[in-house]
Amino acid sequence: MRIIRLSIIFFISVFLLILALLNRQYVDFRFFPVNLSDQMGILGGASIPLFLLILGSVLLGLLLGFFGEYLREHKHRKALSQKTKKVKVLENEIKKLKNINNNEADQILELLE
Repeated sequence: MRIIRLSIIFFISVFLLILALLNRQYVDFRFFPVNLSDQMGILGGASIPLFLLILGSVLLGLLLGFFGEYLREHKHRKALSQKTKKVKVLENEIKKLKNINNNEADQILELLE
């Protein structure tokens, strides 16, 4: 299993390296339209290598997907936490009831002796 995982990581790394080498040219990336950024007096963009733009977009998409999934599963984690607490309370109650039953049985045995 470890060999398979390492080979997959190797092939992904080689693919990303080839992608980076083939897309080294600089592109203008703008956050706002040119006219709007000039009027507001803010930096409207930057000139970055294309592969950084591609990899950054993929990373941003992954992070947004993980965050969305985390928020979607929140209700399930909350329900599980509540049920786990309830199980612990019930287990403690069972232990107390077993101790009470054992004490009554001990008292009956003492009376018989």
